[in-house]
Amino acid sequence: MTEKRKLLLIAERFPPDLGGVARSALRTAQAIAGLGWEVHVLAWTKTLPAGVLETFFPEGHDDPTRGPILHRLGLYSNWDFSLQHTWNVLEHLHGEFEFSAVWGHYLFPAGYMAVVFAESAGIASTVSARGNDVDRLMFPPGDFSRLLWTLQRATLVSCVSRDLASKIKLLLGDSSEIVVLPNVVDTELFTPLAPPGTPELRTTLGIHPEEVVLGFCGELRHKKGLPHLFSALHEVRQTRPACLLVIGEVRPREQAHITTFAAEHPADAGRILVTGHLESPVDVARHLHLCDVTLQPSVWDGLPNAVLESMACGKIVVASDAGGIPEAVEHGVHGFLVSKMQLPRFGEAIGEVLDLPAADRVAIAAAARERMETSFHSDVEGARLEALLSRVAELAEQTDSRLS
Repeated sequence: MTEKRKLLLIAERFPPDLGGVARSALRTAQAIAGLGWEVHVLAWTKTLPAGVLETFFPEGHDDPTRGPILHRLGLYSNWDFSLQHTWNVLEHLHGEFEFSAVWGHYLFPAGYMAVVFAESAGIASTVSARGNDVDRLMFPPGDFSRLLWTLQRATLVSCVSRDLASKIKLLLGDSSEIVVLPNVVDTELFTPLAPPGTPELRTTLGIHPEEVVLGFCGELRHKKGLPHLFSALHEVRQTRPACLLVIGEVRPREQAHITTFAAEHPADAGRILVTGHLESPVDVARHLHLCDVTLQPSVWDGLPNAVLESMACGKIVVASDAGGIPEAVEHGVHGFLVSKMQLPRFGEAIGEVLDLPAADRVAIAAAARERMETSFHSDVEGARLEALLSRVAELAEQTDSRLS
């Protein structure tokens, strides 16, 4: 009988935590488990006392296809203590489960810790760049030396877009092997067919019958273009009734922006509707179906799940050209792109989209859905992950043979 392969995936965030990194970590862990691996996830949390480790087994965990085994570790007040203690925990877990490889989901802290541990344990590592992790670390006050060490010492590096791959190659050299592993979307869950209860939801949320619904999905913060969303709402409301539906939460540190906007434009601020965190993807899909357009004016980004999910629902996306967004959206075909340098005109672009003939909007929405069905659906992820993990194992064997 072949020994079961075991992968440890380290993630800073994991559901029920918020954000695209948490959601992609869950999807990746489930997909790898579906390939027959026993997947363990180590995720930090503030919901447990510092240093406390809790392990959660899925039902029927002897069957690896049932999903990952989750280890949650309570954070200390600073990363110095947290990472030192994490090393002790990783040694303990490895002694108990004997992992074959480690996956760091996001370059810091997860990717760095994955490579440190893998080097100490003599096993393979792969790190996954997800979004602004490269940008955030390569410029001051980012930790450039830690970024470079992590990328150089990982057995294999992957990222969600060709844009990120080019940045990593800039750091490592053009000959470096970087695997592009795009985000994907469940096209059976996110579909143009609205889930039951969607029409009633509009009334529950307080959306006025005549209002155009501008949608944003995710955790709203500066990176995602928060100031441009607010100014766009103000501009659109000069010509038509509209509201901004935030499907998710506003990051606490950004509340000052809402206060300032409310002081300057109280009527507009009153039409910002925030759902709060939604646990169920079905609920996310239901809220997306309320939107006339969905917005993603990112200042920098990877390949946002929200863009893919909106397109799969047959919604017209108006987004910036940041990161890997143009790799999913061809301007004027699957949605509309605004240059990062032209985001102050984001509201103008939204108005132009809303003024399009109905037939044009229907055609673009259909093209967006087709784009997801052909290139970004979740069925293709398993094959890509299998190829990536096979390559990790191959490179690890080559390294072992050179050292022996």
